Amino acid sequence: MNPRRALLLVVLVTGAAAIVTGVGWQLRLSGRPAGHDAGPGAPASAPSRAEVSAVAVLRAWDERRAAAWAAGDPVALRRLYAAGSRTGAADRRMLAAYAGRGLVVTGMHTQVLAAQVRSADPDLLVLEVTDRLSGGQVDVGGARLVLPRDTASRHLVELVRERGRWVVSEVLAGVPTESG
Repeated sequence: MNPRRALLLVVLVTGAAAIVTGVGWQLRLSGRPAGHDAGPGAPASAPSRAEVSAVAVLRAWDERRAAAWAAGDPVALRRLYAAGSRTGAADRRMLAAYAGRGLVVTGMHTQVLAAQVRSADPDLLVLEVTDRLSGGQVDVGGARLVLPRDTASRHLVELVRERGRWVVSEVLAGVPTESG
């Protein structure tokens, strides 16, 4: 497989995994704060405490995921997902495919553009997220190739608390917003 094509595949898979990171909401790329979903002309409002907390959970999860990818560590990656997660299985397959080719993905960062809490319980968070992968490179035998720029995508991310840690249960891509 062509290295450029492999990089594009990594970006796409990483973007799908970033779904895991995504907290889907309406993306308007207008610079409004995460959690703001008011219509045109509505007064600006700060994100709620629940949204701030949920986004913090998601960002911490994303950082652990990026570290697992940079280390090529499938065990660390598995610990980020609930048992039986299809999203987690796909992420681990992608990591294995890269590692099998001697590729290492570093500098991965998921940029949350918008986020809204759909549901929040002590052991369950459901977030509607718009995000994109920013930064990142693939190290190929000493050469460092920058990953292509990712486009924003919207997902529903379901996180569950297991043994005191938040893990991703599933990520669903292309979900409509609550209002539409």
